[in-house]
Amino acid sequence: MTESEFNDQIELTFEALEQALDAVDEGLDYELAGSVLTVDFDNDTTMVFSRQPPTQQLWLAARSGGFHFAWDESAGDWRGTRDGALFRPFVVEQMNSQGGIDFAW
Repeated sequence: MTESEFNDQIELTFEALEQALDAVDEGLDYELAGSVLTVDFDNDTTMVFSRQPPTQQLWLAARSGGFHFAWDESAGDWRGTRDGALFRPFVVEQMNSQGGIDFAW
């Protein structure tokens, strides 16, 4: 994957994530600043999504730990580098377990 392709995939992912976050009525606030998207939950916890150009990965820091995802072209999604979990379903699960948010994505 070229650097340009990586940046395009990150941008598409962050845009889709922001749209899904906008659809949540209550329970969280979020902010995109540069290459970091921060989600603050009403229960005083935070999730941080960040792009990592040197490794061409998308990182997620959550209460349950730190997770790294690499783009999987065949799946059309980011895939966990440790367990192979797909990013979108993983984020839905994390939003629910960490923030009690019914997150549809």
